[in-house]
Amino acid sequence: MVPLKSRSLIGMFAAVLLLLSLPLQAQNENVNMAQVRTLAFTQGLSELDKQCVACHQEEQPGIVADWKDSRHSHVGVGCNDCHAVSKSQPDAQLHNEEGLQGVYITPLVSPNTCGRCHAEEQAQFNESGHFRSYHQIIPKDSLHALVKFHEGRNNEELGGAPGETGCMQCHGTELALNEDGTPDPTTWPNSGMGNIYPDGSTGNCGACHTRHKFSLEEARQPAACASCHLGPDHPDIEVYENSKHGQIYATEGHKWSWDEPAGAWEPGDYRAPTCATCHMSGVGDLASTHNVSERLYWNLWAQRSEMRNSTDVLSPLLGNGPQGREKMKQVCSACHSENHTEGFFAQGDKAVKLYNVEYYDPAKKMLDDLESKGLLLENPWADEFQITFYHLWHHEGRRARHGALMAGPDYAHWHGFFELQLDYYKLEAIYKQRLARGEIELRE
Repeated sequence: MVPLKSRSLIGMFAAVLLLLSLPLQAQNENVNMAQVRTLAFTQGLSELDKQCVACHQEEQPGIVADWKDSRHSHVGVGCNDCHAVSKSQPDAQLHNEEGLQGVYITPLVSPNTCGRCHAEEQAQFNESGHFRSYHQIIPKDSLHALVKFHEGRNNEELGGAPGETGCMQCHGTELALNEDGTPDPTTWPNSGMGNIYPDGSTGNCGACHTRHKFSLEEARQPAACASCHLGPDHPDIEVYENSKHGQIYATEGHKWSWDEPAGAWEPGDYRAPTCATCHMSGVGDLASTHNVSERLYWNLWAQRSEMRNSTDVLSPLLGNGPQGREKMKQVCSACHSENHTEGFFAQGDKAVKLYNVEYYDPAKKMLDDLESKGLLLENPWADEFQITFYHLWHHEGRRARHGALMAGPDYAHWHGFFELQLDYYKLEAIYKQRLARGEIELRE
């Protein structure tokens, strides 16, 4: 005989599974909204949350479908646990509809809100390079000028469009509010990693764990990182797809186990690593982390790569390079021999040093020399030397370095060093011509 208490728990568990089966099925069948709108789901919810669900499954059934299929709903975390705020908060909006008299809510769920339950993850994020995604943009006058003055043509009404639809959708921004506490559309909505919220906290958990499902499986797949880490200046997803790791993922990733608990997702659940595996996941004795800088040796995105050696979260050199390298080797050792791992990093480090010594250093010397002689245009985006120098480090140089240390041979070579040498010869020719003539050539 099963004890009465156990039978009660078993019955409740079975009921929850039955209720959850519908949204899962609906999702697998492109979400049958008719089911979403009529499914009652009330266990563990406050009366206020029940009212929220009842209304929103009519108005925004997709939101409710995601939430019902989330771990939050499984443990009774309801709408107001995340969205309810006090009247005194600057982003508080009075919700006097559907019987919710006197209830204040906000759509801006900040990292401090998530941190009430996920304190360790928030602390790790606050010590990572992701934390400065927007903070690092604030003092960059040249970048603001590029986006607003050059790309936006300094149009008083429309000039913010490149930043609003581009930069802040990855980097984030400082979220502004209208007088009634609603988000200002010049800063929201956005999915940027480094948002600064009205409560002062920084980050955006939904950038990787998209709302309202906040899926662990989703955050572990390369697509979670690919929306920002792509393109000519940091083609990390393209480099990954060019690698043997990416080849294996593309072939059989759909068969892997993605939903193991944090710290328990190990080789065997997958056959090749994803971005999250190398930079965040627990592997063997190595603990999982939300500090994506923790396992890095070099800064590969800077003009010149240096070993990480700073505890300042706003420093480009945030991290401990030697410790980071040892932690990354622990990840590699789960699948590779010591000789294989040591040889891989020896090759990658050589490529980074080659870029530093033979490309960036002499190119920077030519740039500084031309500047000292007044042979650079004030507008860098009309100056062929300055444009090419920018491409050398910001595009081709990054691709060569990332390709070398992420096992993407086409990006290390054809999109990297091959184009680097073309840039360098062009810079050298312009440099010699300006010195010989003592003037800046007209751009065709």
